[in-house]
Amino acid sequence: MLTEKDLAKRDANRDIDAELLESVRAMKAGQAARKTQVEPTLASRARAKVGVSQADLALLLHVSKRTLQEWEQGRREPTGAAQTLLRLAVQHPEALRDLQPM
Repeated sequence: MLTEKDLAKRDANRDIDAELLESVRAMKAGQAARKTQVEPTLASRARAKVGVSQADLALLLHVSKRTLQEWEQGRREPTGAAQTLLRLAVQHPEALRDLQPM
């Protein structure tokens, strides 16, 4: 671990502008140090296809908004009928759009 004195000495010899510019050029060239790819969950894909808010989709599925949020964020997995309805929403979003909340 570097001491404050070591850090000050190191930083005195750095050209931060040049380092940042080099990093931006590397990113633009697709040479980023790492890439993170997040796969959308079934629930988030379904809501995007249907084109409704979390509250509206939760109402259509007869679940709480919090439950839908848990599904969308991958903290919980829908099971049974809910999973089937979400797959239906992804493949045929118009079917859920046509439903009226009860």
